[in-house]
Amino acid sequence: MQVPFIGSEAVSAGLVGKHLLRTRYVALHPDVYTHPGVELSLHHRATAGWLWSHRGGILAGLTAAALHGARYVEASQPIELIWSNARSPQGIRTHKQDLRPDEITRRRGLPVTSLQRTVFDLGRRGPLDVAVARLDALGNAAAFDVAEVLRWAHARHAGKRGMRQLADALALHDPGAQSPRETWLRLLLIRAGFPRPFTQIPVVSADGRRRYYLDMGWEDLKLAVEYDGDQHRVDPVQFAHDIRRAEDLDEIEWVRVRVVKSATPGDILGRVARAYAARVRSAPRLREIGDLSALSAKEAS
Repeated sequence: MQVPFIGSEAVSAGLVGKHLLRTRYVALHPDVYTHPGVELSLHHRATAGWLWSHRGGILAGLTAAALHGARYVEASQPIELIWSNARSPQGIRTHKQDLRPDEITRRRGLPVTSLQRTVFDLGRRGPLDVAVARLDALGNAAAFDVAEVLRWAHARHAGKRGMRQLADALALHDPGAQSPRETWLRLLLIRAGFPRPFTQIPVVSADGRRRYYLDMGWEDLKLAVEYDGDQHRVDPVQFAHDIRRAEDLDEIEWVRVRVVKSATPGDILGRVARAYAARVRSAPRLREIGDLSALSAKEAS
């Protein structure tokens, strides 16, 4: 028997007796059960929440974003459902909203809000920076057109609460962010007055054999700013890769400002400002190096 499942349906179908239902299975929600010891992934919990709604709810918000493929949605987040029952059990959050048929799709066998509707909902909620990080994660997994979302939102939902924030969040959105901390770092640089950095900048080693992507930066200055998570420190394979990567980037004269979790905003901005000023002073020489690098790569291929 697949889990989770609706207990009363399983009993009626003769798949399990009432005593075994109570003793061998775990109730996640009223009349919704699973096997003990099953990993409660977000998809598992989303299925349980949908079953609790008697298969009538539509998964929305962060739950929908995760089902569309967005990373960095904690499995412990409440399951969000568009469903009229306001007395939801622990672990489920319901919203009473109207959805049109074209605002509903299916992901992994479950009914969820469409990509556009999910963007619309996430962009209007919470603090602006949180909304931007959530849109970045969603856009990284499932690309959407910002202009099209705005046109759709104004045509379909003009006057809805949070439209101003939605526009602001979409203006700051960048699907190149690989984590919420990269979003935070990009917004820090923009608000400090730096030109908006490009993300996931492709570079090729001097011998043309290895390609890397830099978190964010300014290609004309050959200056990158990168956030180093814990995996760069504790994973020996990642650490060895980072050494070779650093050597390759040094060889083609890219400067990187590397940021770690403990760095303060003031420290980060000071380091970036000094590196930025130094690269601006070297701009003519950098253009010449860029021309030579492009020629070398062409010859190598």
